[in-house]
Amino acid sequence: MKVLVIILLIIFLTNTVDSSSSTMHTNNWAVLVCTSRFWFNYRHIANTLSIYATVKRLGIPDERIILMLPDDMPCNARNSYPSQVFNNENHKLNLYGEKVEVDYRGYDVNVENFLRLLTGRHEPNIPRSKRLLSDEGSNILLFMSGHGSDQVLKFQEKEDLYSKDLADAVNEMKENHRFKELLIMVDTCQAATLFSDLRSPGVLAIGSSVKGESSYSHHSDLDLGVSVVDRFTYQTLNFLERINLYDNDSLSSLFDSYNPYLLESTPYYRKDLYQRNRHRFSL
Repeated sequence: MKVLVIILLIIFLTNTVDSSSSTMHTNNWAVLVCTSRFWFNYRHIANTLSIYATVKRLGIPDERIILMLPDDMPCNARNSYPSQVFNNENHKLNLYGEKVEVDYRGYDVNVENFLRLLTGRHEPNIPRSKRLLSDEGSNILLFMSGHGSDQVLKFQEKEDLYSKDLADAVNEMKENHRFKELLIMVDTCQAATLFSDLRSPGVLAIGSSVKGESSYSHHSDLDLGVSVVDRFTYQTLNFLERINLYDNDSLSSLFDSYNPYLLESTPYYRKDLYQRNRHRFSL
C-alpha cells in the first residue's frame, strides 16, 4: 500500500518565508484529540488514530505529536480483536500497534487540560512529553473528532469546549509566538461553527459540516458491532491514498475532493485568516 502523503501537512513541509511573516518555518507538531468515550463511539478514536498513523508515516516523530484518547478501546471487553483498533472492516491495518504513544488518557482528556496544552499554562509537575513545546517557527496540525453542536465540542459527554474558548486559546498562542501556521481540522456535527470566533492570522480551518448539519459514520464492522470510521475522515484518507509524493496537489485539491452527497453534509473551509495563497501548497 502506498505511503499516505497527507496534503493537510503540506503546509508544514513548505520551508519558505511567506509574505505574511518574516519567521522561517523550522518544525512541525500535531495535536490529535478524540473527545468521546464509550464503545459506541469507537469510530471517533479510529478517526484520530488514523490521522496519528498518517502523520507518523510522514515523518513527524512521537515527541512532536500529542495524542489524547479518552477511552481504551483495545482493552474494552466488547472488543473481539483485543489490543487492536481498525478503521475498515477488512482489518488489514491495526491502528493501535506497539509504537502508539498516548499522552493523555481517560479523564485526563478534558477541556482544562486541552486549553492548558494549547496555551502552555501547565501545572509544574506536567512532564515535557505532555507539553506542546512549539515556537514561532512551528506549524501545527490540530485534529479533533467527537460530538459537536452549535459552537460546541463535547468532551466525554461531561463538559463543553466553546468556540470562544478555542478562539481565545489560539489567540493566546499567537500572541505568545507558539506557532507560525495552524491548521485546524474538525470531524463533528456542526463542525464549522467551532471556527466562528477565530481571529488570529496564520490559521486555516476545515470542518466536516456546517451549522444545523450532522456528520455521519461511514460503515459498520459486523464483528465489532459498531461504526469504525466517519464519512469525512474516510473521504480524507481515501483522497490521500490516491496520491504519491510527486503529485502537484494542494489543500484546495483536498477540499474540492469532498463529495457532499457521500458525506451527507456540507464540508467547510475557512481561509480568510491565512494570508498565503492556498494553491501554493504543492509537493
